[in-house]
Amino acid sequence: MINRGLGDWIHRRRFTSRGRTAVISSSGELTYDQLDERINRLANALAERGVRPGDRVAYLGENHPSFLETLFAAGTLGAVFVPLNTRLAPPEVGFALQDSGAAVLIASAPLEQLAVSGSRGADVGHLLLVQDGTPHPAERREGDLDAEDYEQVLTAGSTQRPEAEVQLEDLALILYTSGTTGNPKGAMLSHGNLTWNSFNVLVDFDITSDEVALMIAPMFHVASLSMGALPVLLKGGTLILEPRFEPGRVLELVERHRVTEMSGVPTTYQMLAEHPAWDDADLSSLRTLTCGGSALPLRILEAYEERGLSIGMGYGMTETSPGATVLPARYSREKQGSAGLQHFHTQVRVVDPMGQVCPAGEVGEIQVQGPNVIRSYWQRPEATEQSFVQEPDGTWLKTGDMGYFDDDGALFISDRLKDMIISGGENIYPAQVEQAIAQLDAVAAVAVIGVPDEKWGEVGRAVVVVREGHELTEEQVLSHLDGTLARYKIPKSVVFVDEMPRTASGKIRKPDLRKAYGG
Repeated sequence: MINRGLGDWIHRRRFTSRGRTAVISSSGELTYDQLDERINRLANALAERGVRPGDRVAYLGENHPSFLETLFAAGTLGAVFVPLNTRLAPPEVGFALQDSGAAVLIASAPLEQLAVSGSRGADVGHLLLVQDGTPHPAERREGDLDAEDYEQVLTAGSTQRPEAEVQLEDLALILYTSGTTGNPKGAMLSHGNLTWNSFNVLVDFDITSDEVALMIAPMFHVASLSMGALPVLLKGGTLILEPRFEPGRVLELVERHRVTEMSGVPTTYQMLAEHPAWDDADLSSLRTLTCGGSALPLRILEAYEERGLSIGMGYGMTETSPGATVLPARYSREKQGSAGLQHFHTQVRVVDPMGQVCPAGEVGEIQVQGPNVIRSYWQRPEATEQSFVQEPDGTWLKTGDMGYFDDDGALFISDRLKDMIISGGENIYPAQVEQAIAQLDAVAAVAVIGVPDEKWGEVGRAVVVVREGHELTEEQVLSHLDGTLARYKIPKSVVFVDEMPRTASGKIRKPDLRKAYGG
């Protein structure tokens, strides 16, 4: 049996990169041959617990070697990896576990309570805890899962590599994206999607085998995983895994390990440039800096140029694995504000409401096609039908984002058709937040809009109409959301109004709300 998927990557590197460092973390260093042995052990241990090809294995934790071990062990077995955002609330974790049908959940010990609470009502058969960080034992109820120690389970597994037939078109990951109409959708990323995205990164960023990539963004986000970790491992480079972003520590790690590559969002780069250690930090090893999430302000770009550094930009989404366009660092000033050119093996177009391709300078919906684009959503045929359009030249993903190309083929994002809010690199869809606020008995109507924020780029603001005869405060609205939604999704402010501006059909006019309350 031949494994053509991600599960074969580290196994091949075991020989071609023997003795070279694959991962550096708080747990120490792992060479490629050591990492391969641990992946085999975990894969066998999961198989002993009933994991078969196509079964889902979920992971809840920060950046840690166990994240990568679980990803590649699942790929070795032909199983499906389901990484979960650690900032989710228990009901959100529970939805992802239940919707995906995860058979096993691997979680870090500090998140044991979230793992146990989230698994209630889901058909998870096994819980493995990674003892890294300060443990927070869960308060268990009758019927809750007992936990096994991850390291003990892994150590007991056989080092013999399991055999499974895996093709590029087989499902590798389910990544949950914030829902535009309530519950999140599971984007189904195949082994081929992730492989071709890595090819795009290797070509467009000149990734080399001596790369030392500092992973400061969580790998449960597709940008960090697919634009950073996977291409570097494919080339045999080194990953430095950090569980969270701390500007001072990042500057110290860059100097200590001679880091060559790093990616983040505008807030990341702003906080680094504003840190007291910035002026004296040795950044001479850095050669690849990339930024996504939103356009990079000119003042931040200039701060890095003063240190002899340029930052490349990119645009994409979970459904494109995630790369769609890339702006090489050499053009960061010339095309400032642009999302860049289409990736090497990806096609991007802009179309009008009739589906006709727009000429340069004309705004339309951005659509993407290529081997890195998913084919469907997990158990969401209606969402799949709504998100893709069939054309004679193939299937195109409708991004819902509006933009235009300039005469050089550089893409500029002009608006977000779906009203998505991007806060510190996290995607927030107002519909989900609005549904949660609407559960309050005192709410007659609610709309959530994005407002500018110096630190996070933008944050949510709830505009609320209170029912006659009721009273409601900002504190009551925000406390209601605490524990129901991830904290980054909770609006930072609430505005109370007498009535909502509406269209003739009764829909709330969000442009009017942004104009009145978006400052």
